[in-house]
Amino acid sequence: MAASIGQLVTIDVKPGSAGDSQSGLNLLAPKVFGRLAAEGCGKDVAFIVIHPSSNFLGHYLIGPMQKRGRAILALNTRYGGNDSARMMERCIQDLGAGVQFLRDQGYKRVVLIGNSGGGSLVAFYQSQAEKLTITHLPDGRPIDLVASDLPPVDGLAMVAAHPSRARVLTDWLDPSVYDETDMLAVDPDLDMFNPKNGPPYNAEWLKRYRAAQLARNERITDWALARIRKLEADPDPELPKDAPFLVYRTSADPRFVDLTLDPSDRKGGTTRGSAKSTNYGATNLGRICTLRSWLSQWSVRLSRADGPVCLEKTSVPVLAVTHSADTVVFPSQVGLWQKAAGARCTHHVLKGGTHHLHGQPELVEKLADMIAEWAAGLK
Repeated sequence: MAASIGQLVTIDVKPGSAGDSQSGLNLLAPKVFGRLAAEGCGKDVAFIVIHPSSNFLGHYLIGPMQKRGRAILALNTRYGGNDSARMMERCIQDLGAGVQFLRDQGYKRVVLIGNSGGGSLVAFYQSQAEKLTITHLPDGRPIDLVASDLPPVDGLAMVAAHPSRARVLTDWLDPSVYDETDMLAVDPDLDMFNPKNGPPYNAEWLKRYRAAQLARNERITDWALARIRKLEADPDPELPKDAPFLVYRTSADPRFVDLTLDPSDRKGGTTRGSAKSTNYGATNLGRICTLRSWLSQWSVRLSRADGPVCLEKTSVPVLAVTHSADTVVFPSQVGLWQKAAGARCTHHVLKGGTHHLHGQPELVEKLADMIAEWAAGLK
């Protein structure tokens, strides 16, 4: 049996509101959990790899980075495994606790690895670490963020990174849903799975499709805001001030099936299989939300965690890595990171890399080399 790598660490974080967690323990004495692999590593640099909700304690970079003498902390936020009530503003507070933990361990430099959905989180974090502007959540409630919660880092590595939760969800929303209460409601004229529409999809149809996706996101935002205000208007403090809801069919990006759009080395489908089966699946991106969490993470209008917008406000060096066979992060999206960082950005292509590098151990090693060599040049 292989020996385990690293040690479990627990880090105290500030409590949120009652709606931020289903666990009373995590509400009263909240902690985040990480896996620190540092044995045999120097104190010159340490990495944090993080995602807003996915469990990264088994991340594929842990062993390879330690093998290269680079300490790495795989860190989960308080929302690990459950994004239904997530507030991105709390996520950066959790990440800040992890950065401070490494600073307290004596590491001279800290680099954040934003892998997949972690990309927008680390960019959001560093933008607020360099200049804290947030005093309230998107729903209007105050939040206790202070500058000491967010120690700045020395570099950001964007690895197969989505530009933001809100942008990705909007690109994936099925605009043929005309009834938000009916999982099967389909407008055939806006159904990407209707053979009459494609693939391939013509430019005029795609323009209508993208506009309808944005309109659906905005309708949900308007509805959520109105619902929150109605709940807040009730003076009874014991009645709910938030509510859960479902968002059906959230895996309908035409790029999943039309490989002429945003061309790359990818195969058709998603990381979960066919686009259609994923779209109609019981679980997927943004499926279960609360009104307030929608505004923070999924609303394209109100979420502050837009990765490229945040990255443009930072000043540290940036590494952007394109996985050329990625089925869910496309070359144009990596291009957004490059444009936002400008001359600060170093770009590499991991040829043949799929999104999670499953079954590609040689590419994991190449990626670890890319990150380690780039970080070695940080001043």
